[in-house]
Amino acid sequence: MSKSENREKTSNELVFGSDNPNAIEVKDLVKIYTGKKVIEEVRAIDGISFSISKGELFGLLGPNGAGKTTTINILCGLLNQTKGDAFVGGYNVKKDLSKIKELIGVCPQQASVYQYLNAKENIELFGNLHLVKKEVINERMERFLDLLGLTKASNRAAKKYSGGMLRQLNLIMALISDPPILFLDEPTVGMDARVRRKTWEFINSLKQTNKTVVLTTHYIEEAEALCDRVAIIDFGKLVAIGPPKELIEKHNAKNLEEVFLQITGRRIMEGI
Repeated sequence: MSKSENREKTSNELVFGSDNPNAIEVKDLVKIYTGKKVIEEVRAIDGISFSISKGELFGLLGPNGAGKTTTINILCGLLNQTKGDAFVGGYNVKKDLSKIKELIGVCPQQASVYQYLNAKENIELFGNLHLVKKEVINERMERFLDLLGLTKASNRAAKKYSGGMLRQLNLIMALISDPPILFLDEPTVGMDARVRRKTWEFINSLKQTNKTVVLTTHYIEEAEALCDRVAIIDFGKLVAIGPPKELIEKHNAKNLEEVFLQITGRRIMEGI
């Protein structure tokens, strides 16, 4: 089978690297920043381990600088870990990155679009880069634009979009190749309450397609509403993991935000 033929498969047909029920596995992962521009050693990730099941919507939570985005960047192949192992779709991120890239879609923390292209042109470009057939691109594009309420603005240059609209456009671009594993790094930043709720509904609907979704967010209520399980990271360490309801009960809290503040409160008390 040629590479282009393989790229045109749907997410249900793309081949994972093993029969393991987990889509993602992280084992004793460490990331240390050193170098001439770093005044002192920075341990951004400090030996974290967790696994994410196929079809799970998994949240990564933590204060600023906790290590969430660093973890996502390692899993996507944008950074190399210092120690430990990470597997995506059964493939090792250090050895099999080209295979992993065929399995993932990424909505980065900073909106990444071509400002002078309109929404449809941006989406078509990414679909073509993934060698998706034109008719498939058009069908998915029209459906996603409608679901996210972007149809009327789809012929407008992206430079005229609000921050929230750019995030929605990035989400569609990440999904246009129908990847079985999706990384969403702060996907609703800059959205008003109405648009955020609409985007929540869209992300939640991805469960019906058996996609594995990894979500980082500072909106704790977002994680509580959407995620099957969440992991809370603080100072690069994994300090809690489990379904939101179980964590709330365990910590005798009213909601997940209260749990989050209990666990990561040292940052606030120490002024970090």
